[in-house]
Amino acid sequence: MPLTMNREVFITCAVTGSGGTQDRSPHVPRSPKQIADSAIDAAKAGAAVVHCHVRDPETGKPSRDLALYREVTERIRDAGEDVVLNLTAGMGGDMLFDGPEAMNRISQKSDMAGATERVAHIVECRPEICTLDCGTMNFNEADYVMVNTPGLLRDMAARMVAAGTRIEIEAFDTGHLWFAKQLATEGIIPDPVLVQLCMGVPWGAPDDLNTLMAMVNNVPSHWHWSAFALGRHQMPYVAASVLAGGNVRVGLEDNLWLDKGVLATNAQLVERAATIIENMGARVITPAEVRARLKLEKRAPLGR
Repeated sequence: MPLTMNREVFITCAVTGSGGTQDRSPHVPRSPKQIADSAIDAAKAGAAVVHCHVRDPETGKPSRDLALYREVTERIRDAGEDVVLNLTAGMGGDMLFDGPEAMNRISQKSDMAGATERVAHIVECRPEICTLDCGTMNFNEADYVMVNTPGLLRDMAARMVAAGTRIEIEAFDTGHLWFAKQLATEGIIPDPVLVQLCMGVPWGAPDDLNTLMAMVNNVPSHWHWSAFALGRHQMPYVAASVLAGGNVRVGLEDNLWLDKGVLATNAQLVERAATIIENMGARVITPAEVRARLKLEKRAPLGR
C-alpha cells in the first residue's frame, strides 16, 4: 500500500494506564479527580480523545471499581472542555502464575472476570468509545498472560455495541488484527471501524517501521486507525503514524518522559505531538470532528 499522509489528525491521550508507573512519576494521576483533571488539561492542549483507566486513589494500583469509573466520567462530562471519552475494557483478563513449576494453578495475583463484569462500567458510564484488546498474548512479565479468548471477545463486543459505544480495537500483534477483521466481517463490530496499533509492547508487535507497515498494510482501507509506541519511541511514532496515514496516541500510559531526565505531564506530551503534526503540514482536528468522522454520540452516564 503506498504511503498517503494523513492531513486531518486526531490525538488520543492515554492518561494513566494500568502499569506500575504510579511511583515512577509524580505526574501519573491516581484519584478520579487527578485523572479527570489531567484528561481535561490534555484536551486543552489539543487531545480530541482521552483514554482512561482508573486506579486505587491510595495505592495507585490499577482498579476495576465501577464507582471510580463513574466519578472520572462525571468529572470529565461536567467540565467545560469538550473531549471524546474512551474508557478501557482491558482489565479483568490478567492471568498470572507463580513460576514455571506452578503452571497447573493460577496465582492469587490474577485478575480474571467474565464478559458482563468487564463491560459493566461501559454500560453504566456510556463513553463514546471503549477498547477491545483483540487477542491473548504473553505480556511483558515472565509468567503473565493477557487473556482474551475469541468467545469472550465476541461476547464483550456485542455488549459494547448494544450499549451504544464505538469499539476501539487494540491490536498488539498481527493475529489480533486478523481476528478483528473477522469480527467486522461477521458484523459483530460495525462500521465505522476504529483500530489502535499497539507497537513495542512486550511481547507483541515490535516497534520497528517494517512491522508497523505490515500492520498498516493489513488495516482495511475504509477503517480508521491510530498507532503508538512506548517510551522514547512515542514521539517518533507520532510522525510515523501521520506519514503512514493514521492518527496518533501519546500519554503517560505509554511514556513518562518529555526529554532525557525531564518527566512529562499529559498536556506536555499532547502539546509536543500537536507541534510535530502541525510542522508536518497536517492539522489537529477537534472532538466534534472526531464525533462526525466516527459517528459518535456524547451521552451522560445512566441515571443522569
